[in-house]
Amino acid sequence: MRIQFLRNATLLLEWNNKKILVDPMLGAKSSMDPVANAANSIRNPTTDLPINEEALNSMLASLDAIIVTHTHRDHWDVAAQTLLPKDLPLFCQPEDVEIITAQGFTQVIPIVTAATWNNIRITRTGGQHGTGEIGKKMAPVSGFVMKDEQVTLYIAGDTIWCEEVTTAMDLHQPDYVVVNAGAAQFLQGDPITMTAADVINTIQHPAHSKVIAVHMEAINHCYLTREALAAAVAAQNLTAIIPAPGEWIDA
Repeated sequence: MRIQFLRNATLLLEWNNKKILVDPMLGAKSSMDPVANAANSIRNPTTDLPINEEALNSMLASLDAIIVTHTHRDHWDVAAQTLLPKDLPLFCQPEDVEIITAQGFTQVIPIVTAATWNNIRITRTGGQHGTGEIGKKMAPVSGFVMKDEQVTLYIAGDTIWCEEVTTAMDLHQPDYVVVNAGAAQFLQGDPITMTAADVINTIQHPAHSKVIAVHMEAINHCYLTREALAAAVAAQNLTAIIPAPGEWIDA
């Protein structure tokens, strides 16, 4: 299994000779309005994809499946809805089946608890996309644990450090955890994705998973940068994988 980080939460997994695209945000730089009620009005995405149009089309033509953790536009944008083949197996949380089916996708597979595809067990996990009333409004969100005989990957999704994350790590003991950092925040309320402290808590969890931190420097209300996160982790004498856009991670 290996992972290519593309941008924000978008990942390409190569696993058991299959290609799986996770949380595709495929639009060009500045193609979406900014997130409202933020500290700036920069249009989204704030960066381009790290691959050109030809490479993107080639990747899309080679896909075997899609995973969408939730349908917020920085994980499932109009470009993805338009460009992706409509007949691919698409795994999602049950709450999003109707939305995605209405967009023309014909193999939408809800993960209520777990399912097996291509000898990969996919188990849905919970999360908290913020605290208080904001967290309730941002819900529902899911993560997914993917496991075969050799490796276990936990894609936590849009969540802060919370009981649902610790429970998933305790239960599944993942080799790798992908966390959505960026410390996304509105003008009111607490962060709705992981802060540097949340990432550090994930690294220090007794499961001893290798932590891959993404979801930075692509959306206007994400203020934690890759550089700042790396410095915070290093200050605790810890390590994390903080990939640059386009970078491959070999498991």
